[in-house]
Amino acid sequence: MLLGLNHITFAVQNIERSLAFYRDVLGFELHARWKRGAYLTIGDCWLCLSLDPSSSPSKGYSHIAFSIDAQSFSSFQRTLAEQGVEMWKENVSEGDSVYFVDPDGNRLEAHVGDLKSRLNAMRAEPFEGQCVVSEILGR
Repeated sequence: MLLGLNHITFAVQNIERSLAFYRDVLGFELHARWKRGAYLTIGDCWLCLSLDPSSSPSKGYSHIAFSIDAQSFSSFQRTLAEQGVEMWKENVSEGDSVYFVDPDGNRLEAHVGDLKSRLNAMRAEPFEGQCVVSEILGR
């Protein structure tokens, strides 16, 4: 039985460029580096960067969202702008979010809030066609 998210792997075209982005711009901690890859973490999130020059990221809504606290959000947004990081979407959902891409075009999000706050927002303003909003126990 699955227990939860284990790690995320992004195929990247240039290890050094991607490592600099995740470590120096986003603040990930580097744990291992080799010729064709790197392991980093932020919080409990384990990220693998794997060299694959032929890769091309999805152009749909698929993305990885990272948590960020409300006090850091504006500063983080300014950092992305100062670094010239490309944005891919405007936020229209509950909670502050910024949608950006890494150097290989992988779609990322930094989001203030969690599933509980999203479900509470859905109770207050249901999504089109919404049938059920479950309770999150113990949170």
